[in-house]
Amino acid sequence: MLTSFGRRLAALAALFAAYSPAPALAAGDLLVAPTRVVLDGPRGAEVVLNNIGEETATYRVSLELKRMTANGTLEDVNPEDATPAEQAMLDMLFYSPRRITLPPNQPQTIRLGVRPPAGLPDGEYRAHLLFRAVRDAVPAVQPVAAGSGVSIALTPIYGVTIPVIVRQGNLSATAAIANPRIESDGEEHALRFDLSKQGNRSVYGEVIVERPGVAEPLLVARGIALYAELDQRVVTLPLAPEQVEALRGPVRIRYLEDRDAGGASLAEVSSVLR
Repeated sequence: MLTSFGRRLAALAALFAAYSPAPALAAGDLLVAPTRVVLDGPRGAEVVLNNIGEETATYRVSLELKRMTANGTLEDVNPEDATPAEQAMLDMLFYSPRRITLPPNQPQTIRLGVRPPAGLPDGEYRAHLLFRAVRDAVPAVQPVAAGSGVSIALTPIYGVTIPVIVRQGNLSATAAIANPRIESDGEEHALRFDLSKQGNRSVYGEVIVERPGVAEPLLVARGIALYAELDQRVVTLPLAPEQVEALRGPVRIRYLEDRDAGGASLAEVSSVLR
């Protein structure tokens, strides 16, 4: 008989196997795969949700707008502040269902599609699909005996967000890496470099840091994106103290396209880290 931990591992393994090599995102008891959707043409896509908890859970599905900042974080965009391209994305993307209830270890498919309007300009359009847990209504304040005070229970609400990208027309982009450096602030350390692009679409892939003559990479970081609204951002890769020492010296930093898209080289640079 599987333990609770064993059931979670089995569910995770099954989801990874179904969508390999695309990874899954997890928040609370919800797994989502794949973690990124690109719609290029009339074909739709599917996203699989899986409840790995021990209780039935309900999730609401919605669309959000986010913009990338120069340090690579994503900031929420109010609908009234949407650009014409952002509004067009909200109008042409459709998905179903928008609310689901999942028993434990029960997967559910969300279907995505796009209806581009006539005359849609060539370009890349993006919104973010949010899967948020809907908690059962419970009293915020629990009854207590007179004179014993008031007890307030706070329940976290978990959510997972993935980007959904629509590409219209023939788009292309090239990338470049510059100014790699190791930076430290007290006990926090990071490898940072400037990632730039030219073109009319985003770039997305993995960063590999290698040392000449050493077979195994010193560092691998996946899911590094530079979205279409920016030409440049700073990439920050946190380091443990032992990684800092291992990276000092001559290195080659490569930025490779996502494996699902072919894994082609997008940019590389050689440097001496100090």
